[in-house]
Amino acid sequence: MNELKLTLESVDPVQFWGANNEHYELVKSAFPKLKIVARGNEVKVLGDEQELKVFEKKYGQLISQLEKYSSLTANDVESILVSKKIQSADEPAAEKASNGGGGEVIVFGTNGLMVKARTANQRKMVESINKNDVLFAIGPAGTGKTYTAVALAVRALKNKEIKRIILTRPAVEAGENLGFLPGDLKEKVDPYLRPLYDALDDMIPAEKLKLYIENRTIEIAPLAFMRGRTLDNCFVILDEAQNSTDLQLKMFLTRMGPSAKFIVTGDITQIDLPKKQMSGLHNALRILEDIPGIDIIYLTGEDVVRHKLVKRILKAYGDIQ
Repeated sequence: MNELKLTLESVDPVQFWGANNEHYELVKSAFPKLKIVARGNEVKVLGDEQELKVFEKKYGQLISQLEKYSSLTANDVESILVSKKIQSADEPAAEKASNGGGGEVIVFGTNGLMVKARTANQRKMVESINKNDVLFAIGPAGTGKTYTAVALAVRALKNKEIKRIILTRPAVEAGENLGFLPGDLKEKVDPYLRPLYDALDDMIPAEKLKLYIENRTIEIAPLAFMRGRTLDNCFVILDEAQNSTDLQLKMFLTRMGPSAKFIVTGDITQIDLPKKQMSGLHNALRILEDIPGIDIIYLTGEDVVRHKLVKRILKAYGDIQ
């Protein structure tokens, strides 16, 4: 077994290894065949020679990132560790990730999955949420609006920009009468929230996601559960907003605390409310469009990222041109 000894000379070990050794755990998980021991500014690594060579190069890239930009986030660490090729150390991690093609990497998910902004309007969503605290992402099915929104929330949590993620939807049946559902409250509402769980499954390992949900770092709940609350230090996503009434949408938007980000997603072509009830989304888009700090992005058929037939189906139904 070979041994590699390294020293952290020019950077703070606490900043390098992250709060609660978060970066250290990411490094260990990326190199499961190596035994890595870090004490103070000394690092000792035991393992196969080829693995040690890869480790040493990645280690150097992490140090370069911290030296040049005085910052090293969990997302930076993941982007450097997951990348297949050895990139130039004089590029910031975000630029390295985006140069891989297919758009900017928003967050690194499970099993090395790179969750990217894949279309022009998805990239606009990424840019907009950096500048605005409320973002409406409106578009037909398959445009990735919810998936992109969840990725932005997970990135903010990983980078410790917020303390919690709250995901919510109106509990409205999509043209079906589901009747009586057995089980407790969670079992009754989970079917409505399943798409949000599916997105999180791609981005957070199962055990960690379970822990986040148990300790309420991530909360997934029906829209009605937001009433009377102040949502602060969190990233909040209202999905399927076309199925909320005017009063519900107003109630949701006014829950916003001083340090929060809100994303509202919706598809105005798929309203499942009873015929006599008006969707609140139309009115919100009309009266809020000129307020600074609120942005509205309309996704189109060009943003559909599902199977190629989805775009043709949407055209046939007249949802897109």
